[in-house]
Amino acid sequence: MDSVTQILLGASVGVAVMGRRTALWKSALWGGLAGLLPDLDVLLDHGDPVLNMIRHRAETHALLLLTLFAFPMAWVVSRLHRQPQLYARWWWAILLALVTHPLLDLMTIYGTQVFQPFTDEAYGLGSIFIVDPVYSLPLLAGVVAALRIKSTGRALRINGWALTFSTAYLAWSALGQAWVTQHATESLRAQGLPSQQLLVTPAPFTTVLWRVVALDGERFHEGFYSFLDGDKPVRFVAHARGGALVAQNDKHPQLQRLMRFTDGFFKIERDNDRLVVTDLRMGQEPAYVFAFNIGPSLREGQNHEPAKQQTRRMDVGAGLKWLGQRLLGRDVPPPGSPGG
Repeated sequence: MDSVTQILLGASVGVAVMGRRTALWKSALWGGLAGLLPDLDVLLDHGDPVLNMIRHRAETHALLLLTLFAFPMAWVVSRLHRQPQLYARWWWAILLALVTHPLLDLMTIYGTQVFQPFTDEAYGLGSIFIVDPVYSLPLLAGVVAALRIKSTGRALRINGWALTFSTAYLAWSALGQAWVTQHATESLRAQGLPSQQLLVTPAPFTTVLWRVVALDGERFHEGFYSFLDGDKPVRFVAHARGGALVAQNDKHPQLQRLMRFTDGFFKIERDNDRLVVTDLRMGQEPAYVFAFNIGPSLREGQNHEPAKQQTRRMDVGAGLKWLGQRLLGRDVPPPGSPGG
């Protein structure tokens, strides 16, 4: 999730746990800081954009390591505010502010390595977009109430309701994803398309419109479904995936890393004499956040070049116009697609 939302979540959790035991601004401050800390790994440069993507949300998002870090952080905070008797309560507040960060990230599709250092497997449900105002704005209201309303009891109630609503919205996103997955599976079967490898993620800023990607060997099929579409089947468009290039370069270390991290949801294509690998999970055809030029095709004894990221951005105006129309159930082609 975006860092601003993580700060708001941490602050809201801090206020809820500490309650009347300390000034609300103190619990909001330290909860917000704890909510931000895991994302500071973006400041680390691993020397390669592919590794930077894969190593993000790694050790700093590990549940065990964050739990251990909560002990010294709570000790510092309780001594700084001369509240040693509240050490245990500060530990709970900081612990929950820290671990709710990766738990929220688990709801996105990026991939979060919550079980480091035991495994570097990245997990992601993908039921909520990385920025969703319906989730974030209630948290903002709760934190503002905690900082501005003089009545502590009223401020705590508003913050509690805001946190409850946002949590319920996460549950709704998972239920919505499950329903769309079932509907998409039925649509694929009705059209004679495979449904074994299926990705269902929300469109930007909403859980009303969903993107569906189904893998089919040399191709992948992309479609969109809005809850306002009703019982209409999902209309899929097929795109090349580059299976032959994968077979020719399956020993390429960069390709192997990306194949594993994306759980197979990638495409590979040539750009002149070079290979470009695209993560199909974040973005939509033909615009994606993560596309990497990994150099020439694999040859015996060839030295590998550092990868170069090639983000492909959609025109914002055209994208928002399409998003609004598609949310309302109008089956219009996305920007950049044939007819879009």
